[in-house]
Amino acid sequence: MNILVVGDGSNFHVALGDALQSMGHKVVIISEGCRWLNTRRDIDITRQKGKIGAIKYGARLLSLLPMMRGWDAVYVHTPTFLHLRPLKVKFFFDYIRRHNKMVVYSMLNTDYYYVKKCLDYSTYRYSDFRIGSSPSPHAIKYPMEEKVWTSNSMRILADDVVASCDVIIPCLWEYYKVYEDMVPQKLRYGGIPIDTRNIKKNIIENEPQKVRFMLGYHNDRMDIKGTDKILEALKRVVERNRDKAEMVLVSNVPYSEYLERLYGSHVLLDQLYSYTPSTNALLGMARGMVAVSGAEPEYYDFIGERDNHPIINISPLIEGDIEDKLEWIIKNKSLLPELSRRSAEFVSKHNDSFVVAKRHLNAINEFGAKCGM
Repeated sequence: MNILVVGDGSNFHVALGDALQSMGHKVVIISEGCRWLNTRRDIDITRQKGKIGAIKYGARLLSLLPMMRGWDAVYVHTPTFLHLRPLKVKFFFDYIRRHNKMVVYSMLNTDYYYVKKCLDYSTYRYSDFRIGSSPSPHAIKYPMEEKVWTSNSMRILADDVVASCDVIIPCLWEYYKVYEDMVPQKLRYGGIPIDTRNIKKNIIENEPQKVRFMLGYHNDRMDIKGTDKILEALKRVVERNRDKAEMVLVSNVPYSEYLERLYGSHVLLDQLYSYTPSTNALLGMARGMVAVSGAEPEYYDFIGERDNHPIINISPLIEGDIEDKLEWIIKNKSLLPELSRRSAEFVSKHNDSFVVAKRHLNAINEFGAKCGM
């Protein structure tokens, strides 16, 4: 097949595209490189700041319209897959829908209906926007963001994408929950692809004298991921255990450099408000690191994993849970070699890029027959 991808998130479409190309398909990626991550793309659409940057960006997108037609499948990763106002994005999406055989919504990010689920107090126990029945730190810091995401223009755009796309393939359990009752007939789970074949494993062979904790983050997204609270807890734990623990902090670096920084540490700290391990956690696990992240029972049940639960789950609902889990790791560091091995096995089984690519191909083949493919 000939597949066009418009937009990316945390190298997701690059890893998926590489697997699909290895399986004989042609994949072209149009993206801005995930901002500071500077991920690989075939066609760059980075938007520069200011009015002139906006004009050039719009002109660039219009110039690409002729090559956005005639594909077997076109991927968009969120309804707001371009840096334009919702109704302008709708123009480009509708063009893509008219001129291609199939449209895939590979849900990698926030959309109108996800935020609505976050605010209903029943779908999730906690989320980016709510912790129990209270606003999250991010919602308190940016009170207008909820209104932006739940605006009428965002609803119109989301409705268009959801109604017009042929299949929705979310990468997380949280995103799957958004549409399982709304459009179950076009919903298939994909997962996050990790290129395990090209990741050098660094399995922990022996109990370390000192546990080296690594925290990677972006300065502008600390509150929405809970990284600020993780960092505070990590500093306190390391201060109390100077002879048994140390920390490595990495922020705002390109994707290729970040991969190299993963070597040498034992434990990777990721997110606080997630039920599912993200790309960051899975990359570390693929290398043999032990991840401290979201890994709730709902996630393990959803993917059918009954035996191997190697992720150290942290909850924003339990006071002091982060510090308690980090202290547990230090006191039980003899278990790190076993957790390291099981972490790498977990990613190979559930998130290898070829495993995820096969799920996508199965969905495309299933729904493509309805599109004349």
